[in-house]
Amino acid sequence: MSAAATDMSGKTACIIGSGFGGLALAIRLQSAGIATTVLEARDKPGGRAYYWQEDGFTFDAGPTVITDPACLKELWGLTGQDMAQDVELMPVMPFYRLNWPDGTNFDYSNDDLALRREIARLDPADIAGYEEFCDYAAGVYREGYLRLGSVPFLDFTSMVKAAPALARYQAWRSVYAMVSKYVSSEKLREALSFHTLLVGGNPMSTSAIYALIHTLEKEGGVWWARGGTNRLIAGMVRLFERLGGQIRLNDPVVKVHTLGNQATEVETAAGWQSAFDAVASNADIMHSYRDLLGDTARGQKMGRSLAKKRFSPSLFVVHFGIEGRWPGIPHHMILFGPRYKGLLDDIYTHGVLPRDFSIYLHHPTVTDPTMAPEGMSTFYALVPVAHQGKLPVNWDEVGPLLEKRILDEVGRRLIPDIHDRIMTCFHYAPSDFTQDLHAHLGSAFSLEPTLTQSAWFRGHNRDDMIKNFYLTGAGTHPGAGIPGVVGSAKATAGLMIEDMLE
Repeated sequence: MSAAATDMSGKTACIIGSGFGGLALAIRLQSAGIATTVLEARDKPGGRAYYWQEDGFTFDAGPTVITDPACLKELWGLTGQDMAQDVELMPVMPFYRLNWPDGTNFDYSNDDLALRREIARLDPADIAGYEEFCDYAAGVYREGYLRLGSVPFLDFTSMVKAAPALARYQAWRSVYAMVSKYVSSEKLREALSFHTLLVGGNPMSTSAIYALIHTLEKEGGVWWARGGTNRLIAGMVRLFERLGGQIRLNDPVVKVHTLGNQATEVETAAGWQSAFDAVASNADIMHSYRDLLGDTARGQKMGRSLAKKRFSPSLFVVHFGIEGRWPGIPHHMILFGPRYKGLLDDIYTHGVLPRDFSIYLHHPTVTDPTMAPEGMSTFYALVPVAHQGKLPVNWDEVGPLLEKRILDEVGRRLIPDIHDRIMTCFHYAPSDFTQDLHAHLGSAFSLEPTLTQSAWFRGHNRDDMIKNFYLTGAGTHPGAGIPGVVGSAKATAGLMIEDMLE
């Protein structure tokens, strides 16, 4: 909807948090003529898509894989604008290079001929199975993403209506189990199932519906925003402010005031307080209910309910800038460890810090040299770790030890003299997710994306009791990842605009 098609004059909305979900929602509301204010606790917008600049290096904190650019371009198209005026997207190829300890490399992309050659190197017999898997993934993409990805699940009836399609695609099976149905090579099974880790899901238990990520990447490609993912955030902020929206930084919201079943005002730590017709939270879902609505019966009840749910793991990320250029290291690499299922069990079930790990290595300067000084390179090395509810370690003590182990492994497999080349280095631990983002248990992706925590079973886009309090972001349907939270914003915006028209 646009302001021309609706009369929203005098309507106001507040959005708590300026992550991708919050900014996408803000743009949609402001485009519809609703005077929208975004409140951000930190000194920069972006939420998990924060960034740092150290010694001339730029380090993105959060998401680095941009898929489905159409869902982003749509935000500019609401008011007839072009995303290219604010953001330059650059293609990434290959999407990922997967590397195993025995030295095997597998370049994953949407170049069908090249990908089939890669599969044939692992096991020629799996080419036919891969094609069958592609057909399956395309089906769940149509059903789970295109049809249901931006539709709010507000009651159980909506879940019942979706059930036949979910059953048809065997949604109760895991991604890994479904992949294994089609291909027999263990390496290829890992190559086709690891994607769920990018949204906080265990490939061994995450619903097979999440195989849609394969088609999402295949259809839309994998992209990088010149200057970093933070430049995509900056472009969204520029668009929002051009439309007349307001954003307040460095002032965390401490309370959402209510009267009966209505949210009435929002209050910040600095004492700023204002009334709004509607309030939406892009903050951590537990923080939204337990803390911001903590004085209400609804907030307390939801806090207790959420505490019983399964939350995604956290992450340990080492950011480092080094001397030299590394054209042989692609933009995205997965350095698999010696174990797959066993490592996932340690992270998701046992809650231990294992001796081995798999590393997601991000190397943006191979695509975009502006991320580092001349002749230098920017990297980050990320490993999933159990959240603090399962792994309550002292990260001030453990962090430096794990940082060295990770850099040692990157050095052993890719950059032999890595320690001599490092110009700047720091890490980000689960405790930082808790402190900086109010992330429950330090979870990096909010609720774990299991079948029983998806769609209606996930956070609702509109609260069931406080009728003008809404949610968007990773803890809300459809879930984490840039396309997921932008889809949640679309679902939430539709509800808010419809409600304000009544």
